[in-house]
Amino acid sequence: MDILIRPAVPAEYAELGEITAQAYLQDGLLDFGEGDVYLAELRDVAKRAAASDVLVATRDGILLGGVTFVPRPGPMADIARPEEAEIRMLAVARAGRGRGAGEALVRACVERARAVEGCRAVVLSTQRTMHAAHRIYERLGFVRTPERDWNPMPELLDITLLTYQLTL
Repeated sequence: MDILIRPAVPAEYAELGEITAQAYLQDGLLDFGEGDVYLAELRDVAKRAAASDVLVATRDGILLGGVTFVPRPGPMADIARPEEAEIRMLAVARAGRGRGAGEALVRACVERARAVEGCRAVVLSTQRTMHAAHRIYERLGFVRTPERDWNPMPELLDITLLTYQLTL
């Protein structure tokens, strides 16, 4: 059966939050492990869903992963400018990787962005080591925008997030 992409429902928030947190932890993307300040944000799906669109990927009723789609600048946007949508917190459970869930989630965000009146681009931030995600973005036509690379917590971490953009 194919992967189904749909809005997350509140009954899935805890599971999706844990999938997201574990994806970042298992991939070594959080500097402080379980004590990382960003971990609570990754687990707080209800907060994200209140201010943006949270989508999930399922196959045969099993939750494989999710993504936060931010249709315009606002409280959940990190780098989106006017006329841009943003993709955040893309995560796929280890057991679901390599099956197209990540790409399906990104494609769904691009489709949603095309439906947002006045939206001209989709942007996102990613860590240097997220090579599988970079391959997805590039395959779908996203291009690097190094002039927009940034550090989300310069006072705490020496980390530069890479940015990508897809012009619609």
